[in-house]
Amino acid sequence: MAAGLAAGALWGLVFVAPRMVGHFGMVDITAARFIVFGAVAGLAVWWRPPERRWPRARQALTVLGLSGLGFTGYYLLLAFSIVAAGTEVPSLIIGTVPVWMMLLGRPAGLALQALVPGLALTAAGIALMVASAWPEGGASGAHFGWGLVLALLAMASWTAFGLLNAAWLKRHPEVHAADWANWLGIATGLGAFVLWLVAGSDMATLRTQPEGKLFVLLALAGGLGSSWLATVLWNVASQRLSASLCGQLIVSETLFALLYSFLWDGRWPHAIELTAALLFVLGILASIKAHR
Repeated sequence: MAAGLAAGALWGLVFVAPRMVGHFGMVDITAARFIVFGAVAGLAVWWRPPERRWPRARQALTVLGLSGLGFTGYYLLLAFSIVAAGTEVPSLIIGTVPVWMMLLGRPAGLALQALVPGLALTAAGIALMVASAWPEGGASGAHFGWGLVLALLAMASWTAFGLLNAAWLKRHPEVHAADWANWLGIATGLGAFVLWLVAGSDMATLRTQPEGKLFVLLALAGGLGSSWLATVLWNVASQRLSASLCGQLIVSETLFALLYSFLWDGRWPHAIELTAALLFVLGILASIKAHR
C-alpha cells in the first residue's frame, strides 16, 4: 500500500506539467518525459543480473503493447485533455479508474456489495467536482467537453493497462518489479522517440520557446520520478495487492494532482473542492476496510 500511494504522489506531478510549460506542444512534452524514462531504464537495466537483463520475445511483445496503453498513449490523451479542460476535472476523470478496476478486477471471494460504500464515495466526489467546474457558454463549454472526452479515453487506456499489467505480473511472479519497469521504460522511450520524429517540433523550434530550462527540468523529473520510479513502486504494489485494491489506491494520484494544481495556482481549494477531496479519502478508507 505504501508503494502504491508513493506512486500516486509521483504520478500526480504530471497533471500540472502541461500547464507549467504551455508554450510547448503536447507531443513534445509527452515525448521528452518518456525519452528520459527510456534512457533511465536503459541505464538501470545494466545493474540487473545478466540472466534477468532482457525480456524474452513474448515478454517483449507484451511490454510493447502495455507501454502504449499505460504510458505514451495515455499521457498524450491526458495532456491534450488538460489543455482543453484544465487540471482539476481531468484528474478526477482519471480518478474513476478505481471504480472500473474495482468492478472489473475484484477478487472472486469479494462480494460486490462490500465495495458499494467506496464506489459511492468516489463517484460522489467526481460528480461534485465536474458539476462545479463546467463552464458557462457555448464555445467554452464545447472546448471543455472535448477535454472531458479526451480524459475519458485516457481513463479507458490506463484502466486497460492497470488490469492487464497486474494480471501479467501475478501470472509471472518470477519477473522482478524493477526488471518489468525497465523493460516498460525502454519500450516507452523508443515509442516516444518515434512519436517525436513523426509529430514533434524540430530542435530549432524547441530552442526558441520560452521556459526551456523548466521544460528540461520537468522532462527529467517526469522521466525519472513520475515514470521510472513510480513504475517500480506500482509494480511492487501490483504483485502484492489485488487489482481492485490497487485501483482504489490510484485515487491518491488524483488527490496529489489537485494539491499540486492548487499550489501552482497559488490558491486555497474552494469548499466544493475540499468536500470532493474528503469524499475521495473516505472512499480509499472504505475500500481498504472492504478488502481486509
